[in-house]
Amino acid sequence: RKHLTGAGGKSKPCKTIISCPERKVNMKETVKTSRAAGQLEKMFRTLNRDSFNGELEEPIITIQSTPGAYGHVTVAKTWKRKDDWRHELNMAADWLERPIEEVTATLIHEMVHLYNLKNNIQDCSRGGTYHNRKFKEEAEKHMISIEKDEKYGWTITKVTEELIEYIIAQGWEDFQMSRFPLYGIK
Repeated sequence: RKHLTGAGGKSKPCKTIISCPERKVNMKETVKTSRAAGQLEKMFRTLNRDSFNGELEEPIITIQSTPGAYGHVTVAKTWKRKDDWRHELNMAADWLERPIEEVTATLIHEMVHLYNLKNNIQDCSRGGTYHNRKFKEEAEKHMISIEKDEKYGWTITKVTEELIEYIIAQGWEDFQMSRFPLYGIK
């Protein structure tokens, strides 16, 4: 049982997502990769509709290890689906069991990269590792806050109170699975 932690580490009055009276949906436990991937796809669609005005093309969402990161998006469209090519949005399998607000913040972070790709906004340099101010500016329009890392730029993604309230309203719950970490985030 995990509690929602707000910005600055403050817990919300609602002690667990499971016992929140605001919870609208009775979610199935995400203990299978197919169910976890399906839930991430639903979360993407909902966030796309509510925070990106439905502008993002849906990527292929994968769950696999991403050394040194919580997730990634491919710059090129690397997946073929029928006659259509799509970007990959990966959520790191090693870190899927973090609190739902952190997983959602990572998903939004990657969605911002997709938005910037679509709009020809270069938000990274140094081989895609250094996040510039353009990334920060766009990301903070979508319920997350961004802090600067000396090595990687504006990449430290933080949960906001607005995001916590949104997650509660959606009834989203923590994922109940993750892969044993093979790599550590430094």
